[in-house]
Amino acid sequence: MASVEWRSIPTVLYPQEIIDKAFSRASKQADMVEDPDKYHRVRKQMNRMIQSASDVISSTLLAYVSKWPSLNALSDFDQALVDAAVGSDDYKKNLAALQWASEKVIKISLDSQRNILHLRDIDGFHKARRHAYGRFSSIIDQIASPIVWLGDARNVLRKLPAIDSLEPCIVVAGSPNVGKSAMINALSSGEPEVASYPFTTKQLHLGHFYHRRRAYQIVDTPGLLDRPMYERNNIEMQAIAALENVGNLLLFLIDATESATTPLEEQLNLLKEVKRAISGKPLLIIHTKIDLFDEIPDNFEYCISAESGIGIEELKSQMIKEIGADIIPNPLELPEHWHRQDDSIKPLGSTQEILRRYDEDKYL
Repeated sequence: MASVEWRSIPTVLYPQEIIDKAFSRASKQADMVEDPDKYHRVRKQMNRMIQSASDVISSTLLAYVSKWPSLNALSDFDQALVDAAVGSDDYKKNLAALQWASEKVIKISLDSQRNILHLRDIDGFHKARRHAYGRFSSIIDQIASPIVWLGDARNVLRKLPAIDSLEPCIVVAGSPNVGKSAMINALSSGEPEVASYPFTTKQLHLGHFYHRRRAYQIVDTPGLLDRPMYERNNIEMQAIAALENVGNLLLFLIDATESATTPLEEQLNLLKEVKRAISGKPLLIIHTKIDLFDEIPDNFEYCISAESGIGIEELKSQMIKEIGADIIPNPLELPEHWHRQDDSIKPLGSTQEILRRYDEDKYL
């Protein structure tokens, strides 16, 4: 399943901006009507203004509905990410409100134009147009909250990472300030936000490194705290979504130094919880800031220092080995997502067969 490009979600206009856009476009359309008879000219103008305003409002709302990804078409990870970031129920409900409003506006337009056909005076034409405009405005007022919500949600969703399910993915987890962002910065070409003081990443970041032309994605999750699930905020829930729904490999980072922000006991409790949540994925426990130790404890299997580069290349090699993306069980079988030749395209045959058909004037 291809990744979602959240940055492509269009800007959402404010309710009054939608109305202003529609009525302005309608006025320009009225100016284009030509008819020497005032009665017929005004009727055509009012019809065209109602139709134009309706088209602008309806198309604008439907564009939002169509260009926002359908949750049902998203991967489990992206669905969980949307739910953690803005709420899946609100996402569906507010897009549905725009769909409803678009249909109502079209119906009002048809009813109003049908009504104008039965009117016999110029003043009635103007009143019908004003009445339609009022009803358009009323519909937009009814969905003002969903429109504003979508505008705010867009600003949140645009910051989410786009994970390509066809490429290997590594998820990095751990308590706050254990060195996740610093490690990813050292491993990859991405540039997650990093600071030298106690700091918690405020959103998911995505980095990459390459091996044999294959891109390995690294998801930097926000720092998780050792507390019950119901007490966690949206940022922590984004990290849970990453842990549960994406990744070929999980790295859990531990800062066992005396200056660690989170006590070691709490970090180990969090590790137990993470192990229960992702029991089906390979897990590497990485001890960070190893350059601050005078002597490395024997039970530290993987040790790194992003600051000095100690263990970074060794860790990269181990990750590649654990994921095994370059292992080909059957060298004669193509991966599932590779392009395959259509069975309806048949080979031309041997050279002798081609020449024979050519001689018979059947080969083109």
